[in-house]
Amino acid sequence: MNALRIGMWSGPRNISTAMMRAWENRPDCAVSDEPLYAAYLAETGFDHPGRDEVIAAGDTDWRRVADALLGPVPGDKPVWYQKHMAHHLLPGMDHDWIHGLSNVFLIRDPDEVVSSYLRSRASVEPADIGLLQQAALFDELASASGTAPTVVDSGDFLADPETFLRALCDLFGLEFTARMLNWPAGPRDSDGVWAPHWYGTVWKSTGFEPPSARPAPVLDDAARAVADACRPAYQKLREARLRP
Repeated sequence: MNALRIGMWSGPRNISTAMMRAWENRPDCAVSDEPLYAAYLAETGFDHPGRDEVIAAGDTDWRRVADALLGPVPGDKPVWYQKHMAHHLLPGMDHDWIHGLSNVFLIRDPDEVVSSYLRSRASVEPADIGLLQQAALFDELASASGTAPTVVDSGDFLADPETFLRALCDLFGLEFTARMLNWPAGPRDSDGVWAPHWYGTVWKSTGFEPPSARPAPVLDDAARAVADACRPAYQKLREARLRP
């Protein structure tokens, strides 16, 4: 239990997988890719790409998953980076185990998330992109500890990855290494079995891409309603963002 366990809580279509790459490129760090995904799909019945493979490869009992995430670290590494999707936290799931992690929230503007999500999925609902769940978990952790958890806005991060990674390392009492800024292209054994459906861009990457210069996303009425429903949660979290 002396290992540093980092719980990075994100939503889909963020830089969560690239961030996992950065931490995995540290020689002292093990990573886990969305360990609650199988339990989420089994409970909800949602038809995500590769659903059957995800359920077969993972553990559908969230209690066993939570116990494992507080147990021995893979490879006996001193740091364990756990990439979590906040929307995988379903009603009825106990959160006590989360308080045993060093938690960080990774956020992205909901207009951008919704626009990106709809390039891979036919429809989207507010609960699909994680911001509502992030805000609720943020409040829970802040209330329990008396201190607001760390929040990283991906737009800010991509403008200066090294500064933010150094700040996160300082927060956790770790030495920064430039290895976190670049990594070999291609898949990893640690990638979830869903990676072929979602990780094409990350597999081609060798580092963090600079912020996009694309114009603001254009959303239809239904997509706009989803983004607007999530914006108060985003703004709340953004007010607490890390500003190194």
